[in-house]
Amino acid sequence: MEKSIASTSQKKRKSKIGTFFGTIGSEFKEIGTTFTKGTWFTRISYLVPGLGQILRGQFARGLMFLITEGVLLWYIFGIGMEYLQDFGTLGNKGSYYEYGVITYGDNSFFILLYGLLTLTAIFLVILVWRINLKQNMKTDDLLRQGRIVPTNKQDLHSLIDSNFDKTLLALPVIGIFVFTVLPILFMICVAFTNYDMDHTPPGKLFTWVGLDNFKQIFSFGGTGFGSTFFKVLAWTLVWAFFATFLNYFLGLALAMLINKKGIKLKKMWRTILIMTIAVPQFVSLLYVGKMFAADGLVNTYLIKWGWISKAIPFWTNPTYAQILVIVINLWIGIPYLVLIATGLLMNIPADLYESAKIDGATNFQMFFKITLPYMLFVTGPFLLTQFIGNINNFNVIYLLTQGQPLSTKLSNNAGYTDLLVTWLYKMTVNSSNYKMAAVIGIMVFVVVAVISLIVYNLMPSVKDEEGFQ
Repeated sequence: MEKSIASTSQKKRKSKIGTFFGTIGSEFKEIGTTFTKGTWFTRISYLVPGLGQILRGQFARGLMFLITEGVLLWYIFGIGMEYLQDFGTLGNKGSYYEYGVITYGDNSFFILLYGLLTLTAIFLVILVWRINLKQNMKTDDLLRQGRIVPTNKQDLHSLIDSNFDKTLLALPVIGIFVFTVLPILFMICVAFTNYDMDHTPPGKLFTWVGLDNFKQIFSFGGTGFGSTFFKVLAWTLVWAFFATFLNYFLGLALAMLINKKGIKLKKMWRTILIMTIAVPQFVSLLYVGKMFAADGLVNTYLIKWGWISKAIPFWTNPTYAQILVIVINLWIGIPYLVLIATGLLMNIPADLYESAKIDGATNFQMFFKITLPYMLFVTGPFLLTQFIGNINNFNVIYLLTQGQPLSTKLSNNAGYTDLLVTWLYKMTVNSSNYKMAAVIGIMVFVVVAVISLIVYNLMPSVKDEEGFQ
C-alpha cells in the first residue's frame, strides 16, 4: 500500500515536470514553425517586433510593440547594463578618502535594485517579443483563411469593447507588479546578502552570502536567532488564534443577543457599536495603553479604592501584557463581527428554526445544528482572512506595547508581545538589520501561505458547497 502511494506521488511529480518541459518544448517548436511557415512580414518581426504589423497597415498594434520594446531596450542598454554587470558581486569599489575629500565608489543598493529591474526588463523584452510573434501568426492564419485582418480603427475600438477587460486591468496589473511584485523580489534578494548596519551604502558595500542568513534564523547557539524566532512565532500564532476566534464567537453571541426577540433599543446598541468603529485605532489604542500604565487611570483608581496596594504591572509583566492585548483587541474587533453577523443571521430561513422547535430541539441544539454551521459556511473565507490579518496585525501590538516587555532571553530587541511583523519592523528601523528582516519577511510569507492552503482546502464552503445547499 505504501509503495503504491509512493509510486503514485512519484508519477504525479514526474508528470508535472514533464508538462513543464513539454510546454517549453512546444513553445520553441511553435517559434520555429511560425518562422518557416510565416510570411516575410512575420519573419521581419523576429528582428524588429511590431514592424511586420506596421508594414501590414496595422499601425496601432505595431507601434505598441515597437515602442514597448524600444523603451525596454533603451533602459537595458542605456541604464541597466551598467548595474547588471556588477550584479554578481554587488560592487567591488568602496568609498575612500583622498586629500580630505570622500569619494564614493559602488553602491550595492542601487546595483541590486537596478540589476533586478534590468533582469525584469530582459524578461519583459522576451515576453513582448513572443506575444508579437503570436499576433503575427494569428494574422497569417486569417489571411490563409481569406478573412479580413482587423484595421487600426477596429483594434482601437476593441480596447473599449471586446478587449475592455484588458484595458481596465492594464493599470492595476502594472501597479501590482511595480509596487508589490518587485519589492517582494527585492526583499527576497536582500535575504541572501549581508545588508545591515555595518554594510550600509553608500559608504560601505554589501554582498551575497548565500544561505547564511537562513542558517542563522534556525541556529540556537551563540548569535543565532533560532530561540527568539520560534518564541516570537509561537506567540504570533497564539495571538492570531485568540484574536480571531474570541472576536468571532463573542461577536456572534452579542449579535444573537441583540437580534433576539424582546430586546429593546436594538438600534441604539448597533449605533454604539458603529461609533466604536468610527474612532481611529491610532487614537483609541494609544489612549487605552496609557490607561493601563503604572501611573494610569486603572492603577490609580484601584489603589485609591483600596483594592490593590501597589500598581499592577500590566505592561512590564509578560503574561499580563499578553493577556491584556488579547482582551483589548476584543473591544476593537467585536463591533465588526457584530455588524457582519447581524446581516448574516437575518438571512437564515426562519422555517428552519420553526421546524426544529416542532421536532423538540432546544436553543442549544438549534445553535450547533443550524446557526453555527450556516455562519461557518458563509464566513469561512472571512475567518481565514482575519486569522492571516491578525498574524500581521501591526497596529494593535505596536501602538499598545511596542512589543514590550523586553528580556535578555530574547535577542535583537524582540519583546514578549512582539509579533513577527513588529519584530521585523524594529529590526529594520532600530537595528538596520535588513538582511534578517528580509529573512523574517520570507518566513512570515511561508507561514501564512502554508496555513492558508491547508485551511482553505478544509473549509466547508470549498469542500461541500452543494452538500450544504
